[in-house]
Amino acid sequence: MGVSTFTQEYTSPVAPSRMFKALILDSNILIPKLLPEFIKSVQVIQGGEGAGTIEQVNFTEASDLKYVKNRIEELDKDNLVCKYTLIEGDPLGDKLDSIAYEVKFEAASDGGSICKITSNYITIGEFSIEEEAIKDGKDKALGIYKVVEAYLLENPHVYA
Repeated sequence: MGVSTFTQEYTSPVAPSRMFKALILDSNILIPKLLPEFIKSVQVIQGGEGAGTIEQVNFTEASDLKYVKNRIEELDKDNLVCKYTLIEGDPLGDKLDSIAYEVKFEAASDGGSICKITSNYITIGEFSIEEEAIKDGKDKALGIYKVVEAYLLENPHVYA
């Protein structure tokens, strides 16, 4: 097995606690509501909330993906950190065993937030992932992030 690690950062004028609640704690409800043309549903397969919970994200026919299953490894509400692993689904193909993510929201000096994401692509064999190969996935993640951010800016009372 090999591991390829990538990091990315997004900034937002929205406070970190609101972004965390929307993108992590309530994502199973909020994301399908905001993106019904791409996300059909998010189902809890095992557990409830926190470590060990497995969620399945089901995509619509408009997406090139059918589904993904994510297992929450750690959920730290006090420090606004979530660690989860994509354990099953189309993005893994035949070259990836899993993808482990760490998502952390921090306060920015302007009152907004900085979202820091570390992605560890665990490969089958000694296959190596290049950053260009994951660009599409990163762009989709940024798109979801921006849709949620816009929703929170338009609705300042939500998660306040």
